[in-house]
This record gives sequence, structure tokens and C-alpha cells, in this order.
Amino acid sequence: MFPHAEFMRLDLDGDWLPVVGYPPGIWYRELAGSIEANGIRARLVKFDAGSHTTEPVIHDTAEMVLIFTGDLVVGSKPDGSGGETFAAPTFAIRPSRVSHGPFASRGGCIMLEVHARES
Repeated sequence: MFPHAEFMRLDLDGDWLPVVGYPPGIWYRELAGSIEANGIRARLVKFDAGSHTTEPVIHDTAEMVLIFTGDLVVGSKPDGSGGETFAAPTFAIRPSRVSHGPFASRGGCIMLEVHARES
């Protein structure tokens, strides 16, 4: 399913790609896998300080999220205010087709996301 790869240093200041369909300031970097190719992927997601989404999201995959730097606000209003703040280190698990968000970050954050198709 995955190639063998020993521990690799991650350049958290390197190139990030914008998350398609999200407002500016929300970025990702693929680490391993592909939902399309093998049904699982791992990626980093970064929210710049003050960035936020405006709508809840629903995935057709299960999701595990580890906030390992900064803060993430869950259930924020479309303007980024309100919601419940979670500071690193914090972990969440969501089955597929569960509505979650919108999200915001007051000071910025980096998260590890693992998405997997449920059988």
C-alpha cells in the first residue's frame, strides 16, 4: 500500500499548496497515500493565524486529526468568531459522512490529517 520510508525530517516552512475550495490562508502538504489510488492518505494542513472556513464540511472518508502546533477553533461562525478552541496537542476521530466545522485558528496551527475509506 505504501512504499517503505524511514523517518524523514519535515520542512514545515517549505512549500504549501492552498486547500482547494477553502478561503485563503489554509494550506496542505501531502505526506503519503492517495484516496483515489489506495483509499488512504496522510497530509499536513496549516491554518494561518486568523484564517477560517465558512461552512461545515462532510467527507466520504473517515478522518483522524492531530493538532500538533497552535490552536484550532471548532464550530466557529462564518466570520471566524465563536466556537470551541482546542490547543495542541489534541486528537480527533470522525467517521465518514459526519458534518464538522466551520473551523478557525486564532494564532495559526499545523495538523496531521489521515483520511481513509471505510469498508
